[in-house]
Amino acid sequence: MTDPKRRPRGKKPDRPRRQIEREFGVPVAGEILDPAQWTHVAALKALPASGPLDLAAVFGRVAPLVVDVGCGNGRFLIGSAVWRPGHDHLGVEVLPVVLRYATRRANQRGLTNVRFAAVDGQRLVRDLLPAGSVSELHCYHPQPFYDPAKVSLRLVTPEFLAGVHRALVSGGQFFLQTDNPGYWRYVREVVPYFFDFHERIGRWADAPKGRTRREILALRRGLPVFRGHGTAKVGLGVEEARRLAETLPPPAFDADRRLQQLDRDEGY
Repeated sequence: MTDPKRRPRGKKPDRPRRQIEREFGVPVAGEILDPAQWTHVAALKALPASGPLDLAAVFGRVAPLVVDVGCGNGRFLIGSAVWRPGHDHLGVEVLPVVLRYATRRANQRGLTNVRFAAVDGQRLVRDLLPAGSVSELHCYHPQPFYDPAKVSLRLVTPEFLAGVHRALVSGGQFFLQTDNPGYWRYVREVVPYFFDFHERIGRWADAPKGRTRREILALRRGLPVFRGHGTAKVGLGVEEARRLAETLPPPAFDADRRLQQLDRDEGY
């Protein structure tokens, strides 16, 4: 008599099929769980009218904080949260539509160490992040704004960099990436005043096909992608950094309108 507990030789047990999301053929980190396992904590409904965020209350614990300014649909931040559960992650974006995608992605993966907020990066680093609270701050492909009338909306300004410097812990890291040559020339000019900055040769080892949707698209089109990272300069105080920012030029570079097609594909 055949033992009902035994499988026919060579037959593997049935396993639930993993639900892996792909974007342009590139997997998004983490597995989409059964809806019963989804979380509902990713979106911050309200931000303080004044004063910084209470990060311990926001995340329910104290842990190293990773911030993504202009996080888009959350690809990078979610990947980091999946692989680094001991870190908390905060993503901010001014476009509510893409932020809904990011929030849903985090909840579908059952993540408890991610939060998203609809706020601009300038306000975030100036008002909402406590001084010395951030282990890593990432800024991927900030919008270059081709229209001269919108140049003042560019994110990476001396004031923003002084704010990032203030928010980072001692030895905290700042990551920056763009596919716009004019923006990168400006970055190379002003970022080293606030950070010991190093240009990266080649792609990120953790995501050779792209850390973000934008990077994936740029690489597919053969566009150059400029990457760098650095640590906050030691001995540069908050007030000194602010005064320094007032002496440095604003980002008034020519963004080159010929590069606009990728922005159109991204919905800008």
